[in-house]
Amino acid sequence: MALGTDYAQQDCTLARALEVVGERWSLLIVRDAFYGVRRFNDFLVHLDIPRAVLTARLAALTEAGVLRKEAYQQSPPRYDYVLTDAGLALWPPLHALMRWGGRYASQDEPTRTFHHTGCGARLDMTGGCPACGVAQVAPADVEMRWLPDADRPGRADQVAAALATTSPLLRPVRAAAGSGAFAGGDDPGNS
Repeated sequence: MALGTDYAQQDCTLARALEVVGERWSLLIVRDAFYGVRRFNDFLVHLDIPRAVLTARLAALTEAGVLRKEAYQQSPPRYDYVLTDAGLALWPPLHALMRWGGRYASQDEPTRTFHHTGCGARLDMTGGCPACGVAQVAPADVEMRWLPDADRPGRADQVAAALATTSPLLRPVRAAAGSGAFAGGDDPGNS
């Protein structure tokens, strides 16, 4: 029996938030959107997510107002998925979860760290800049630094290769010479 997707008996804002971003894959899609992934097949390839699940999650995140679709091609219709203001507001909890995971749920050092572009300091656990005293650094002012680890095998997909650099959050990733089109087709257009 499949689990439900709502918490109807819970009168709690956390339960409402989980209804939007609590399904498996949803936060990884949002994470990748912060990394600059925007195109259907780029999410598909980088996450190793089943096509039908990705279609459903993108539709749900779009319907919930976390992502919006922006056409980049008319025939056939293809879309970028871009974070909305509501999606951008997920940066503090997402960053905190990544830091928590690095501290309590992983044996390895992180492969990515996040820094204030204004001064280069690494963000603290709450997403603030300890050097500048900024309580919460906006995602547009955050730089992601990739830390290669020779002892740990990394992903070999084209999106991972594009993300294996120091880059600002939200800068669009254009894998495969900017097309975003990988084997197996592209955005089904109705997701």
